[in-house]
Amino acid sequence: MHILNIASGSSGNCTYVGNGNAHYLVDCGISCKKVIAGLKKINLTLDDITAILISHEHIDHIKGLGVILRKKSIPVLATKGTIDAMLYSGSLGKVNDKLFMPIETDCNYSMDPYSDNPDDAGYIRFIPISHDAKEPVCFVFGTKTSKAVIATDLGVYDKRLVKCLKNSDYYLIESNHDVRMLEANPRYNYNLKRRILGEGGHLSNEQAGEFMIELTDNGKFLPKHIVLGHLSKDNNIPEAALQSMKNILNAAKIDISGVNIFTALRDEPSEDVYI
Repeated sequence: MHILNIASGSSGNCTYVGNGNAHYLVDCGISCKKVIAGLKKINLTLDDITAILISHEHIDHIKGLGVILRKKSIPVLATKGTIDAMLYSGSLGKVNDKLFMPIETDCNYSMDPYSDNPDDAGYIRFIPISHDAKEPVCFVFGTKTSKAVIATDLGVYDKRLVKCLKNSDYYLIESNHDVRMLEANPRYNYNLKRRILGEGGHLSNEQAGEFMIELTDNGKFLPKHIVLGHLSKDNNIPEAALQSMKNILNAAKIDISGVNIFTALRDEPSEDVYI
């Protein structure tokens, strides 16, 4: 499986995941131009994209979707609640609504629906999450030999979510804010701060570390890559998010010496990885 985070942050999110002949975009919260530039770095174009997966309808996850769909007729997979919210909000502009395909959560979908050998094609699973959107999800990609998770905009996590996401080789997880920076930010009013800190909001740096302890079963199964994403431009800095994750895992006596841990970049592609 090949994974490239094209952009991640409170201002826009987009990730590429591919396996063999199947190529997916997870969210399109950046401009079409930036999506195309990101794909070019791995020698792909919009013509190669099998489908676009949308986690939820907030603008930092769909900003470039309308433009892309007016350029190319690419299927869009999302929950019915997310599709309805996107289409009725008008934020996409004029698009072909027949491109939108509602999916069921907690079901496996083939990564390569045209494969002659479905057992080897891999799967995609859409997992419900807690966020202040209509019907938001995170994503699991799996093959016979690898598993990848893209999970941002969580608000909170529970045992059900941990069970679905644990024991993966690759994690792109939310490390949105430093609580102290958020609380001290004079540009954010009380209600906005409560929303970010609440169950429909975002995980803090500390919560991301605690989440990872659960996902690795206290270090019994370690991923190859941990990518910290969806960092707030106003209430976090990459160095703080990265150090917080390492400190929390080290304090739990989890050996992370062989784990590639890095923060996803806000405005350009991060390092691409193979698992």
